Amino acid sequence: MDEIIRIAEGLDWSPLFISLKTGIVATVISFFLGIFAARKVVKVSPGKKAVIDGILTLPMVLPPTVAGFFLLLLFSRRRPLGAFLFDEFGFKVVQTWLGCVIAATVIAFPLMYRNARAAMEQIDPNLVYAGRTLGMSDIQIFWKVVVPSAGPGIASGTILTFARALGEYGATSMLAGNIPGKTGTISQKIAMVIQDGDYVTAGIWVAVVMVIAFIVIFLMNLISGKKMKNIGRW
Repeated sequence: MDEIIRIAEGLDWSPLFISLKTGIVATVISFFLGIFAARKVVKVSPGKKAVIDGILTLPMVLPPTVAGFFLLLLFSRRRPLGAFLFDEFGFKVVQTWLGCVIAATVIAFPLMYRNARAAMEQIDPNLVYAGRTLGMSDIQIFWKVVVPSAGPGIASGTILTFARALGEYGATSMLAGNIPGKTGTISQKIAMVIQDGDYVTAGIWVAVVMVIAFIVIFLMNLISGKKMKNIGRW
């Protein structure tokens, strides 16, 4: 126990801050992109929906290293897009924190999108028709009727997206690397210290991840409980 306390006191907590910062930014980006994509896909025909849904969901079923490989090909400075971003705007993606955010967003986005889409598809169309009879525009109906009605599903998707972005490893390692204090996340830190045989430090980081995971599950259950309570009242 004394050894664990001693190691914890001298621990570099930058992986936690990098992971939290990456998770928050990736979640915010995925939140708006996921809701926007869900709104568009819900309105298309079943055939188009199947194709678009498959494309948007693909990062969720691909191995993270495969997604990271494609991102590396896309944003490498040897490729047109990577070279353009660096030459015109000074944006370097590979082996930077920006790479962490992009990788986490790509991997976590499908969770936000699918939860938001599923929640929107369950909304009573009569609510939308009622909004139109009141003279509300499509944008007003979306933000004042659709989003609040789909609130529990969107909230669940947001929490799951944050958890996925926080724990992303494969794509992040491929695109951003593992630079201590810069791109080194908790997942990368655990893998690195285990390779060095430092199981005590790995155990501390695992405990940190488990605490965060418990908080995520607690929030999920809290949201689900409120949803079921509202249904019971209805």
